[in-house]
Amino acid sequence: MEIRVIGGLAVRFDGAGLALGTPKQQLVLAMLALHVGRLVTVDELVDELWPQAPPRSAVPNVRTYAANLRRSLNSAGDGRVAIVREPGGYRLHIDEDRIDLHRLSPGWHDARNMADQGRPIEAIPLLAEVVDAWSGPLLAGLPLGPGLTARREAVDRDRQSAVELLAELRLRTDRADLALPLLRAHASRYPLREPAQALLMRALIGTHDVSGALAVYQAARDALAAQLGVPPGPELERVHRATLDARRARRRPAGGPVEAAAVGRNEDAGRGANWLPRVVPDFVGRREVIERTLGDIAADEAGPVVRVIDGMAGCGKTTLAVHLAHRLADRFPGGQLFVDLGGHAEGAPVPPASALVTLLRQLGLPAGRIPGELPDRIEMWRRELALRRAVVVLDNAADSAQVEPLLPATGRAVVLVTSRRRLLALTERPPVSLSVLPESEALALLTSLVGEQRVRADPDGASEMVRICGGLPLAIRLAGTRLAHRPAWTMSDMVRRLSGKPAFLPRLQAEARTVVEAFAESYEPLDSSARRVFRSLGLVAAGHYDTAMVGALTDLPLDEAADLIDELVDRHLVEEIADGRYRLHDLMRQYAYELSLQTDPEPIRKAVVAGLLDHLLHSVVVVSAPMEEKRLVDRNLRLEAPLRPDLLSARLPGDLEWLEEQRLNLNSLVRQAAREGHEAMAWRLARAAWRFFYMRSYFDDISATHGEGLVAARRTDDRHAVALMHNYLASACVRTGAYQEASAHLHEVVSIRAELGDVEGTDRARVNLGVVYWLTGRIQDSLDVNQAAVRAGALDTLPVLPNLGLTLRFLGRHDESMAVHRLHLFVARVRGDLFHLSNALGHLGGVRYRLGHDAQAERLLRASLALRDRTGNGYARAETLSDLAGTYRHLGRLDEALRHHHAAIEAAANAGERHVQAEARNELAMTLRVAGRQEESVAMFRQALDIATRIAHPYEQGRALSGLAEHLADNDPEDARRYRRRALAIFERMGVPEQHEIRRLLAEVSPDRV
Repeated sequence: MEIRVIGGLAVRFDGAGLALGTPKQQLVLAMLALHVGRLVTVDELVDELWPQAPPRSAVPNVRTYAANLRRSLNSAGDGRVAIVREPGGYRLHIDEDRIDLHRLSPGWHDARNMADQGRPIEAIPLLAEVVDAWSGPLLAGLPLGPGLTARREAVDRDRQSAVELLAELRLRTDRADLALPLLRAHASRYPLREPAQALLMRALIGTHDVSGALAVYQAARDALAAQLGVPPGPELERVHRATLDARRARRRPAGGPVEAAAVGRNEDAGRGANWLPRVVPDFVGRREVIERTLGDIAADEAGPVVRVIDGMAGCGKTTLAVHLAHRLADRFPGGQLFVDLGGHAEGAPVPPASALVTLLRQLGLPAGRIPGELPDRIEMWRRELALRRAVVVLDNAADSAQVEPLLPATGRAVVLVTSRRRLLALTERPPVSLSVLPESEALALLTSLVGEQRVRADPDGASEMVRICGGLPLAIRLAGTRLAHRPAWTMSDMVRRLSGKPAFLPRLQAEARTVVEAFAESYEPLDSSARRVFRSLGLVAAGHYDTAMVGALTDLPLDEAADLIDELVDRHLVEEIADGRYRLHDLMRQYAYELSLQTDPEPIRKAVVAGLLDHLLHSVVVVSAPMEEKRLVDRNLRLEAPLRPDLLSARLPGDLEWLEEQRLNLNSLVRQAAREGHEAMAWRLARAAWRFFYMRSYFDDISATHGEGLVAARRTDDRHAVALMHNYLASACVRTGAYQEASAHLHEVVSIRAELGDVEGTDRARVNLGVVYWLTGRIQDSLDVNQAAVRAGALDTLPVLPNLGLTLRFLGRHDESMAVHRLHLFVARVRGDLFHLSNALGHLGGVRYRLGHDAQAERLLRASLALRDRTGNGYARAETLSDLAGTYRHLGRLDEALRHHHAAIEAAANAGERHVQAEARNELAMTLRVAGRQEESVAMFRQALDIATRIAHPYEQGRALSGLAEHLADNDPEDARRYRRRALAIFERMGVPEQHEIRRLLAEVSPDRV
C-alpha cells in the first residue's frame, strides 16, 4: 500500500485506488500521513478542518472520519498500515517509505550533498528522479487549513529549489536543451521568482534564443514593477547584460531575417483579430463575479492567466466567458480567440491537436506552416502566444487533459476555460462556479427579453415564471424568447403552459434549443451506474442528500455511491452544497424524474423510495437514541431490521446537527411516503422524528408530519398507529395552547388503546390528559391521574414524575413536589437520560425559587440550562430562564433579572409555547414593578392577560389579574377589587394557594364584601 500526498491525496493498493470519502475526511488522513508516527490530537484536526468556526459536531465528525478511514485501510491493507486511536487523538502506523513525500526527502538530501561536493554528474539523475516524482503541489484540490497550508508552502519551496538546482546542474554540464523545458514551466508558474527567470534566460542563451531571453527579462521586469514595485535584482541584471553581450556577439546586421520576422510578428500582434461570438446584448447579472474575476486577472497580469468557469448546463458559463473576453479586449489587443472543445456535445470531444490548428489559424498562421505532430504544434502555439497580449476562450472543455496542451507557458495571455466538470488541475486558483440567478437578476433577464411593460403588467406571473425556470438562465431565455414572439400571451398564460406535467421541460424551447437537450449533453456520457444514481435522485422529495442516503437510494456500497455522486458533481448535474451534502437544481430534479418515468419500471421506482425511507427511519432512531428510551421506541415503532445496516455506521447517536440538517427532508419524505403508498413508513418516520422536533420546539413540524402519518395510518386501518399519531399530535397542541384539540386527540387515544386491550397505553394517554387538566385549571383531576399512575406502577416513571411534581407545585405542596422531582432526578441519573436529567434540574430549581431558596435555585437552574445547551434540548428552556430571572429578582440583581426575562420571552416566542409566553410576561412585570417601572409593568401584565385569555390558560390569567390589581390599588381601588375578585374566582376553582392571599387582601379593603 502507498499513500500519495504530492499532486493530490491518493491511496494505492495493488495498483487500484482506495476511496477516501469527503474532502474533510481526506484532510484527516493527510494530517496523519504528514505527521506519520506522531500523535495528532483531535484539537489539531478540528483546527485544521474548521479553522474559522467549528460546528458543535466537530469532534464527533472527526471521530467518524477517522473511523471510516480506519475501516477502509483495514479492509484494503496488508496489515502494515493502521490508524490507531489513542487518548486525545490518532496516530498513523506505516513505513515512511510508503508515503511519497517521505520517500523523496532522502533523495533530495543526497542530491544536494553531491552537488555541494562538486559531483554534478552523479547528482543529476538522482535529482531528475526527485523532480519527476514531485509532480505538483502538496494535497492539490483539497481545502487546506492553516497547518497544512504552511506545510504545502514549505514543500513548494523545496520543490522550487530542487527544480532550480537540477536546471543549474544541467546548464553547468552544457545541457541547456534539457534544462529549457523544465524551466519554461517553472518560470511561468513563479513569474516573480528571480532565480527561476535568470536560469530560464541562461537556458535560452544556451540554445541560441537571445530574443527569447530578452523577452523573459522584459516580462520579469514588468511583473516586479507592477506587483512589487521593485527593479530586477543583481543576478537578473547580470544575466541581462550577458544576454545583450550575446546578441552583440552574434554580429547580425539590424533588420536581419530572424529579427525582422520577430518584429513583423509583434507588429501583427499589436491588434489581433476578434474571433469571439457576438456578445449577448441583454446580458444582466453576475456583477460580483465579473468584477471579482476582472480584478483577479488584473492582479495576475505578470504572466499567463488561466481562469476556469464551471457550472451546470444552462447556467450561462459561455455567455459569461464571452462577456469577460469582450471586456478584456482593450487591455489584451493581441487577439480574441475562441474554440468550442465539444466536451459535452454528441460525438467525441475535439482533440487538442485539432483545437490547436483552429487557434493557430485564428492567429493568422498559414495552414502550411502548422506542424503535423502534436508536440510541435504545442511548441508553436506557446511561442506565438507568448508574443501577444491575447484573450483565449476555451469553451465546453471535457477534462483537464484536453485543455492542458492548449495553455500558454509564458507571456501575458488570458485563457478562460468553461466546463460542466470541475477542472481542478489546470490552475491553483479555485474555479468560478456559477449557480442559478437570484430572483432579482432572473427578473431583470426576463425583462430584457420580453420588455418592461409586460413584466409590469403581470409581476406575479413574472415571478412565478422565473421560479418555474429555477433561476436557470437558459430556461429563462428559452421561455422569454417564446413569450416575446407571442404578444397576445400574458405572463400567466406562459406560466400555465409551463406548469403542466410531465411535458414541463420540453416546453422550455426556442427553435432547436431545449433545456432537455442541454441537460442530456451532461447525462448521456455517463455510464449506466451513474445514470441510475442520477435518475434515482429525481424520485425522492429530499431537498439534499448525503453519501449514505445515496447508497440507500441505489442499493450501492458506500464507496461506490460516493464515487458516483462525485462524478455527478464534477459534471454539474448535482450540486455539493456543503461538505458531503448534495442537492439537485429544481429543473435538474424534474429532468431526472421524467427520465426515470421513461426508463425505470414502477416497481423499481417504488423500491428506490422505499430504500431511502428505510435508511432515514433507522438513521433517525440511531441518532435520537440518547434522547429516547429504547423500550418506548421499540413499543411504538415495531421496527424490522434495516435494509442497509452497513450505512448506519455513518450516523452518530446524539448528532443533533445531522437531525437539524434533515428537518425539512423529514417533513417532505413523510408527506411523500403517505401519498405514494408507503403508509407504514410515513407514520413511523413521523414518530421517530418526534423527540427531536419536541426538544427543538418544532411544533409545526410535529403537526405536519403526524397529520400526514394519521392519514396514512387510517388508510391502512392500523389502530395502533392511529392512536400513536393522535398522541403526538396532542403534544404539539399542548405546547402551542390548543388545549381543546389536545384533549380531543388524547380522548381518541384512550378510546383506541382501551379497544385494543392495551392497559399501559391507556394509562399513558390518561397521564398525558393530566397535563391538559392542569393547563386548563383542573388541578385536582391532574393530580388524581398522575397519582393513580404512580400507584399502579404500570408505567415507566420518567414521563409521569415531572407531571406529578409540577401538579403538586401548583397546589403549593412544595415539600412533596421536591421529593417527586428528586426521585425524577435520581431515576434520570441512573438511566443516563440527559433529556430528563436537565428537566429534573430545572423543575427542582423552580420549586426552590418559589420557596425563596435563591442560592440553591440559581445553582440548579444554571445547571439545567448548561446541560440543555450541551445536549441541544430546547424543551422548557423558556420556563427555566424565567425562573432564573425571578431568582435574580429575589437576590436584588435586577439587571441580570431583566436580561433573563427578555431571553425567556424570546425563547418562548421562538418555541411557540404560548402558555410560557404568558408566564414569562407575568414574571417580567413583577420585576419591572420592583424596579419602579410601573407603566411598563402594567403593560406587561396586560400582555400576559391577553395571551392567557386567548388560549384559556386560567392560572396565568389569575396571576395577571392579581398583578394589575396591585398597581390599581392606590389610584383605582374599585377596579383593583374587581380584578382581585376575578382572580379569586379562578384560583378558587383551581384550588391553588394563591386564593388565600387574594382573599386576605380583599378582606383588608372591604371585609363585608368577601
